[in-house]
Amino acid sequence: MKALVLENYNELVYKDVDEPVPTENEVLVKVKACGICGSDVHGMDGSTGRRKPPLIMGHEASGVITALGSEVSGWNVGDRVTFDSTIYPLNDWFSLNGHYNLSENRRVLGVSPGNYKKNGAFAEYVTVPEHILYKLPDNVSFEQAAMVEPAAVALHAIKQSGFQLGESAAVIGTGMIGLFLVQLLSLSNPAPLFAIDIEMAKLEMAKEFGAEIVLNPDKNDLIKEVLARTNKRGIDHVFEAVGIEPTVNSAIEIVRKGGKVVMVGNLSADIRFPLQSVVTREIKVLGSCAIRGEYETVLQLIDSGKIKVNDMISAVAPLSEGADWFKRLYNKESGLKKVILVP
Repeated sequence: MKALVLENYNELVYKDVDEPVPTENEVLVKVKACGICGSDVHGMDGSTGRRKPPLIMGHEASGVITALGSEVSGWNVGDRVTFDSTIYPLNDWFSLNGHYNLSENRRVLGVSPGNYKKNGAFAEYVTVPEHILYKLPDNVSFEQAAMVEPAAVALHAIKQSGFQLGESAAVIGTGMIGLFLVQLLSLSNPAPLFAIDIEMAKLEMAKEFGAEIVLNPDKNDLIKEVLARTNKRGIDHVFEAVGIEPTVNSAIEIVRKGGKVVMVGNLSADIRFPLQSVVTREIKVLGSCAIRGEYETVLQLIDSGKIKVNDMISAVAPLSEGADWFKRLYNKESGLKKVILVP
């Protein structure tokens, strides 16, 4: 089969590789669409340490089942599916207690951090365990289904926060996951909903998706603007979707006393942390990792039109052109959002 292989850091090659063979509990999926995730773009140069070549990346995907393992039940050849990016064991303590995203032996599709390697979906075929599959509604296209994973990451973060109807919220970083955070939060009528970013094009899209107030830290005094709009208290829930020191500090500065900061982004492995501010203001800092069963809800929301994904897709391109699109995303070409590759 053909695949886009990370042969070396910053070297993606479209080439022939062996077609994977499903084990007894896996299915073989003919990939119909796979989105380029920001983590793949950052992982391509080795900076994250989680994509050691040679590797087939790609975890935001959809397709059609073409073969079943000997012990697979409940699925049929021809089923249109998407799948979780996390491959987790069913007998792990965390999985058994409803936290499969934290399981000790979980793997991520298209990732090779050193202790495991699982080729992903930038290929004509991929194998996945049956228990991470989700059937596509008839009205959800393969390209739309390739957007479910980042939307599910956003929904999981909101569930982590305990956000309630009418509370104030802010999203720092309006990349793909940040824009999904804005869309999903807007469904619960936050009062108000802020979007914060240094790129005006992203803020304009956040406004289209329901952000009431958009702020640019390079042009606005965040603390002053937030206090003026929240009765001088600050924001109830702040979702940090970047993961670098300045944005984490901003999240802690604008949250109210006793409020919550949900950490979604993780571009930096380590940062300096304003511990005293967190302690003396009793701020709750929560991590949000991956997904925990949110796929079905997101598929329903896409199917019903309550969250919109088509406007977030910049291009649908052949997998053979993948290296070029990676380069354009890596160089932060203006106007590019999500790129979907089609084998």
